[in-house]
Amino acid sequence: MTILDIIDKKRLKQELTFEEIKYVVDNFVNGNIPDYQMSALLMAMVINGMTEKETIDLTKVMIDSGDIIDLSSISGIKVDKHSTGGVGDKTTLILAPLVASCGVKVVKMSGRGLGHTGGTIDKLEAIKGFKVNLSVNEFIKQVNDIGVAITSQTGNLVPADKKIYALRDVTGTVSSIPLIATSIMSKKIASGADKIVIDVKVGNGALIKTIEEARILANLMIKIGKQYGKDVVCVLSDMNQPLGQTIGNGLEVVEAIHVLRVKGSIKLRELVITLGSIMVSLGKQIALEEAKKEIMTNLINGQAYQKFMEMVKAQNGDIDKINISFKSYSVKSKQEGYINGIDALGIGEIVRKLGGGRFHKEDEINYGVGILLEKSVGEYVKQGDKLLTVYYDEKRIDEQEILNCFMIEKERKEEKPLIYEIIE
Repeated sequence: MTILDIIDKKRLKQELTFEEIKYVVDNFVNGNIPDYQMSALLMAMVINGMTEKETIDLTKVMIDSGDIIDLSSISGIKVDKHSTGGVGDKTTLILAPLVASCGVKVVKMSGRGLGHTGGTIDKLEAIKGFKVNLSVNEFIKQVNDIGVAITSQTGNLVPADKKIYALRDVTGTVSSIPLIATSIMSKKIASGADKIVIDVKVGNGALIKTIEEARILANLMIKIGKQYGKDVVCVLSDMNQPLGQTIGNGLEVVEAIHVLRVKGSIKLRELVITLGSIMVSLGKQIALEEAKKEIMTNLINGQAYQKFMEMVKAQNGDIDKINISFKSYSVKSKQEGYINGIDALGIGEIVRKLGGGRFHKEDEINYGVGILLEKSVGEYVKQGDKLLTVYYDEKRIDEQEILNCFMIEKERKEEKPLIYEIIE
């Protein structure tokens, strides 16, 4: 077989065999297949789709391309959580210690942000000294000791995905449900958790734009999980507006702390409680309502916050030194009415322009810049009311570009629900 034959077969909408998929992935990772030929195949997959069998086969080949983490030395059920990416999504910072405080082992290998969506590892690096590169042995020891650890992915964890995703990102082949499913599930399965909760973001600030697409993705990931004996639960949540009040790495750490101290965004807290309840239910094999009671109790009594502090200390972080820019300015409303929308994608791109996100994988992040939303969707504002505060270092953003992200109208519109549905 040759790569040309395989490209042509996919161009003609024919199903690829396991052997053909393995040939392509192995040879691309080894450098025998050049980027331009792999790009052609990826585009054929995006345009013509992939069968369920192809998707499951591709997931297996990608898992087998690198290390599979053995977490058997951690006692009990290990639970992981993943988000498909959004604007202001700092839920992992809150969830991991909250769930661990309830006695569930949380094993979290996270990535960095690319584009307008922030990565958990970038947020944690806003805490001075926080060690994000734990070895597998350090990771296992910390989970055994305190019940939770968050680390960046090891260098040889699914190397095929790293190389293929980097190519997809620059060739317009990211928006493919089968390719998204294989990318997420290959990493989650190789990471070694027993139970996986996935927050599938839906809306203009997310990769998945419609509920119908989100359902297809969720069901596909659940099927892949079953192939490997993994319980997967998907929560479909709204990303048509930023999540919480902050967008930007250091600011999001501060907001996460606020939520752990039962302050801050009610919607963010609602999502955390929903995801956390499912994680505790899976981890302790108890009813969802019982799990929710445990989550609420440990949020209110401060145990979740104490577990967060314990995790930061264990990973050498100095919580008194969170990187936030000293310079700031406010943007005020030029009209009166109800805020019927805040463009998540637009706000995310503004923070990226400030330096809080990457345009290229090698870009350095400015952890201190970002946006603090002073008003939320549904609120009534008058002319001159403060909409948000921009934290910046060198580059200021044109005020009108920021105002364009706000939909302010005379009549109040019904808000979209935060959580659309839960798929098991």
